[in-house]
Amino acid sequence: MRFATWNVNSLTARLPRVEAWLEEVQPDVLCLQETKQADAAFPHEAFAAMGYESAHHGEGRWNGVAVVSRVGLERVTRGFGDGHDDAGARLVAADCGGVRVHSVYVPNGRSLDSEHYAVKLAWLGGLRDLLAATCDPSQPVVVCGDFNVAPDDRDVWDPAAFEGMTHVSTPEREALESLCGWGLVDVFRRLHVEPGVYSWWDYRGGSFHRGHGMRIDLVLVTESLAVATTAAEIDREARKGPRPSDHAPVYVDVTRF
Repeated sequence: MRFATWNVNSLTARLPRVEAWLEEVQPDVLCLQETKQADAAFPHEAFAAMGYESAHHGEGRWNGVAVVSRVGLERVTRGFGDGHDDAGARLVAADCGGVRVHSVYVPNGRSLDSEHYAVKLAWLGGLRDLLAATCDPSQPVVVCGDFNVAPDDRDVWDPAAFEGMTHVSTPEREALESLCGWGLVDVFRRLHVEPGVYSWWDYRGGSFHRGHGMRIDLVLVTESLAVATTAAEIDREARKGPRPSDHAPVYVDVTRF
């Protein structure tokens, strides 16, 4: 099975690009972030025409997440189930082909002295609590999306340039480590130990062409999937061309488990 994640930075603007990518790459499950659509506007019919079922959690102008699957879509849940995430539209989960899949869009945090930074840390803690309450780490589970955290210094083009900023701070990285401590593996990093491989580049300053990026889009999986993962890739080609998202899709291939 092929699991993919992509922050599309407006599905309204980039649906044709997503359709073309689905046709080319053929993922079995695609998690989307920043759809920036209300539930009523989500193009379920377009995905159905390509053989995919879809579940969406969105409020309109901001955020929005989806799971798109051609291997089944059951037991859909949105948010943390306690009202905490209902307004944020940052989490949707479903069973897809025997795997519990979560599409997440972690809050940005803005700055270390912002109240939004505290919300980010609490959100990551809430995600860990959700997994502990609803999933078993011995079972196949995928948590993927835009985490807005670079796991270590290999995942940023210049650590010094980000000193004192979000995405690289110790509390954020510790929160991500705690999440993985529940029983998740950053499977891309397990297969690619080299630095300088990124999934996001700022639109400004020619960052993409200069290689000034960050790896903040992650596919985290339980060990039963990690040991069966044969490939993990970031599709830089999808960041090229007219009006791209500032993120590239990430996908992993897992043999049957």
